[in-house]
Amino acid sequence: MAQQLATLRTPAAYAGVEKYAHQHDGEASSAAYLALGHAYLLDKNYAKAEGNLTQARQAGDVLADYAEFLGAEANHQAGNDTAAEALLRGFTGRYPDSIFNAQAPELEASVLLGMGNATGAQQVLARAAGLAAASRPGFELAQGQVAMALGQTQDAERVFKRLLLGHPLGSEAQIARAKLTAMGAEGSLTATELRSLGDAYYNAGRYELAAEQYRALARESGLDAQARNGFAVAEAACDLKLKLLSSAQVEALADTKDENGARRLYLLMELARNRNDLEHQKQIVEQMESSFSRSQWLAEALFSSANMYMLRRDYPTAVGYYSYLATHFPENTNAAAAHWRAGWLSYREGLFADASRMFDEQIRLYPGAKETVSAIYWRGRLYEMQDHKPANAAANYRTLIRAYQHFFYAQMARQRLAALGNAQPVAQPQLDSLQAPPVPALQESFPADSPHLAKARLLANAGLNDYIAQEIAADPGSSSWSALAEAQIYASYGETYRAMRALKRALPYAATASIKSIPLVYWRILFPKPWWETIKTESAKNNLDPYLVASLIRQESEFDPSVVSYANAYGLMQLLPSTGKTLAREEGISHFETFQLLDPEMNIRLGTRYLRQMLDKFGGVQEYALAAYNAGDGRVVDWQSAGPYNGIDEFVESIPFTQTREYVEAISRNEETYRAIDAVAGSQTKTATGSSR
Repeated sequence: MAQQLATLRTPAAYAGVEKYAHQHDGEASSAAYLALGHAYLLDKNYAKAEGNLTQARQAGDVLADYAEFLGAEANHQAGNDTAAEALLRGFTGRYPDSIFNAQAPELEASVLLGMGNATGAQQVLARAAGLAAASRPGFELAQGQVAMALGQTQDAERVFKRLLLGHPLGSEAQIARAKLTAMGAEGSLTATELRSLGDAYYNAGRYELAAEQYRALARESGLDAQARNGFAVAEAACDLKLKLLSSAQVEALADTKDENGARRLYLLMELARNRNDLEHQKQIVEQMESSFSRSQWLAEALFSSANMYMLRRDYPTAVGYYSYLATHFPENTNAAAAHWRAGWLSYREGLFADASRMFDEQIRLYPGAKETVSAIYWRGRLYEMQDHKPANAAANYRTLIRAYQHFFYAQMARQRLAALGNAQPVAQPQLDSLQAPPVPALQESFPADSPHLAKARLLANAGLNDYIAQEIAADPGSSSWSALAEAQIYASYGETYRAMRALKRALPYAATASIKSIPLVYWRILFPKPWWETIKTESAKNNLDPYLVASLIRQESEFDPSVVSYANAYGLMQLLPSTGKTLAREEGISHFETFQLLDPEMNIRLGTRYLRQMLDKFGGVQEYALAAYNAGDGRVVDWQSAGPYNGIDEFVESIPFTQTREYVEAISRNEETYRAIDAVAGSQTKTATGSSR
């Protein structure tokens, strides 16, 4: 109920948690009142928030710091600063281990300002100087507001500017900017500083806000022509992202010989690409190569053009652009991807000598790039198919298995090694240097007396999930078990997806670690099997492998039964409402409604039927079916026509949509990992059984 209240805050959820609070006492009642108070605080019903938080404090002691700090927030927002100050005064002394200690000084300073006590607020902040609290944007905002209240205008301006420029994307920065405007001090920001703000908004994808910033800058008096043109071009770049830009608008921009002129041409190239004007696109890139040979915008134009020709299956032209980028801009963020694609498309064109050279270069030049994993595999395939050097091929395959154990290409490498038979790998120092990162020590149990862990469990019971990780991390000895503790708390409430996400964040190296190097309790959360009986039953009905179905669910929804995607796909197996309706009719389900797709058993029932249909449509070939499940069967038919392919691995690597290609690879990887986990678990069970006899 508390989890539902935190998410939806419906009248029924409020009533259910309130009833629970009344029917219990002690810490259980305290957690329920805390849940109510927190929810009312989010709903800005400050009077009810304060009342419930007071009851939370009276009912129990474990979450007292939460009740008091959130209670102070509620009182402050309601304008009752005297009550808020009473809660905050001496807070850090009463709760020396509270996670709110970093926030308490800034809140207390704001409360004292509300009471007209600017000197007291200044003293609170001064006591916290040098502590972790002082690094928070909220602390800086409070400093600026205190300086304003004390008439220290220059200090306030300095602090607000530092906050705005140092943390431009936060809500505190917007307040700081408003304060600068009110002070008449926004004009003191230099054009360079204002440009950095616009660039920050642009890089964060806030294109409307960035465009507004650039537009305002272009109107500034006293700018030189280059600066004014730079702002105009940057505004046009925002309009391109917002699909509001026309060629006429770009043509009207100044045609200069600097980076602004290079970016102007890049924008024209993108517009030509969008309207499939290949002649104009090529002319613009040639002009950029001639006039702006070292510009980052040429690198962007090359990568975009290459991608377009790859999708058009004009591989020679795409290779030309990719190669030019990799050769002339080796430090560019797209260099490794461009180099790899040039090699792969050369392979697809049958230019195996060129492909071999590029794959070797990829391994040497970009050992840490994700594309290099593919290069190792396909260089092995060329050693095997073209060079007839099975020992060299075996060396590549064994590298994949050693360094990238749960990658798709490690799975393919195992199959190729089996086909090679007894081939002994030759030594290749370049490959030997590629090693999986070390796995740190991971604990399987937690200290029974950890007060932070006890609080975290109560927080979960109260639905305050946002605080759980912080609370566990506050335990000074938690580094080796915090992620597992957090995940198990979520799992205990049936929130499999939250548990899995917690461990995925904490164990990014799991994809390269052996099953035995990480305790099984972690693997069981990373690769969970909720609704396993339903998965097995529905898989059997549709002649599917249940591991495949679980692997697909893991990739589609991470086992979140309530998720609805941006594409309007529902539930565990991410079915569209129209698809669900058709499948329900085929299953003989009458009066089907879209919301039923959020029921796990219904979703699995219909989703397994749909997966079976995709497999049947593509002759039982799993990779085709998975690609169709993700991107649509029409696209897969189109991609098949781009063959022939010498093996399903060639088809997978040739999928032009990165998201779909990685989706197919991930499900194959998931499936193998599920099996490996169960195999290790089974062997450990047998060993334990044998030892007990």
